[in-house]
Amino acid sequence: MTTNKYYDPILASLILGGIGDALGAPTEMWGIDEIFARYGGLADRFEEPTPDTFAGSNGGKRGEVTDDASQMYYLARAMVKAGGDLDQTAWIACLLDWADTSPKASFMGPTTAAIVNALRKGENLDRVSVVGTSTRKLTTIGITNGAAMRVAPAGLIHPGNIAAACEQALVTCLPSHDTDVAIASACAIAAGTAVALVTNEADAVVKACREGGVIGVRLAREHARVPPGARFSPRLDLALEIAVRSTDDRQFIYDLESTIGASMLATESVPSAIAIFAYAKGDPLRTVALAASAGNDTDTVATMAGAIAGAMAGTAKLPQALYREFVAVNDAEFHFETLAAELAEIAVGNA
Repeated sequence: MTTNKYYDPILASLILGGIGDALGAPTEMWGIDEIFARYGGLADRFEEPTPDTFAGSNGGKRGEVTDDASQMYYLARAMVKAGGDLDQTAWIACLLDWADTSPKASFMGPTTAAIVNALRKGENLDRVSVVGTSTRKLTTIGITNGAAMRVAPAGLIHPGNIAAACEQALVTCLPSHDTDVAIASACAIAAGTAVALVTNEADAVVKACREGGVIGVRLAREHARVPPGARFSPRLDLALEIAVRSTDDRQFIYDLESTIGASMLATESVPSAIAIFAYAKGDPLRTVALAASAGNDTDTVATMAGAIAGAMAGTAKLPQALYREFVAVNDAEFHFETLAAELAEIAVGNA
């Protein structure tokens, strides 16, 4: 046990992000009504993924993480190895290591898969998924939520420092998620996680998410591209307006679904994750249960929302039965306490 003050909230972030992933795995791509019918309410317990989900069709088990949290843990390891200063070369090595060694790599999303395939072949990454002879890319490439789902460790090593968290998040967005919406969404999650380590006020965390999104857009204009389509910050504002006015859980996620959505697009799932955190006021179980019940890309939404909520709550406030089962299923692969202690050493040096 470490006396480092960041150890416990970092551990809680890693654990609750993973719990959210494992709760959302059996409900991924389901509709809200299907989820409520199966669980008799919110998805607040682990279930075995069925064959009609990505997790079930890829051999996923009850309480087991998918590609979402596993990428987050691989990224955390890479940050530890880099001493908290992960550069592009180290990040690409981490991504390829995950793709080559993780059993969860079979769940890989479309943007990550396209880049991993190009890296393996030694192809020009600037030409991945381009349309004809233009510089435009296929509409889903680079605008998905893969960068945001794994990015929490960029905030965990920079407690309270939004700018530093966003700079590290940018590294993890490139070369795969090289758009303003993907970078803004990843910076929002990283910033929210960073501030969640140093406050118990959900409003302060949400404010940090907003600020991170703005910084992400600026960074993208310097380092990436701005494709046509919806923008992150206006979508986040809409999602948060729904959270503020809502009083009923089921109606809240209905309204989120109809107005924002929760697909793999960064402009849908990431604003929804932050709005769910805000609506639940960071309560750990309510945050991940609502996210896992929101329909569509539930495991990703719950991973992001859970990582932020865990960082604010600490381990004592986590749902203890889920905590114990989750660790029993996943700790042999990821060694959470060791990983949290290593991240905490970096965090205290950066504080």
